[in-house]
Amino acid sequence: MLESPEIAALTILVLALFVGVELISKVPPLLHTPVMSGSNAISGIAVVGAILAAGSEHSLLSTVLGFTAIVFATINVVGGFLVTNRMLGMFKRKPGSK
Repeated sequence: MLESPEIAALTILVLALFVGVELISKVPPLLHTPVMSGSNAISGIAVVGAILAAGSEHSLLSTVLGFTAIVFATINVVGGFLVTNRMLGMFKRKPGSK
């Protein structure tokens, strides 16, 4: 029996979710911010892929899912940069201190 592409894609998504949760839960709290900074590049790639999916006009579903992916990946990228900027601000010297 052959699997449909939708079932295969859903299976990959569910497996990726489980692997992601397991990996992130093993990261110590001290390293969460650097890991988030590194994941900005991956989210940037997701934004490009989502733009391609939304613009392909294969179906209304692919356009809607692509747009939704653009929104969530952009929120992730912006949030990652804000957290990274705040983290780097903690290492700046305060005025008046040596």
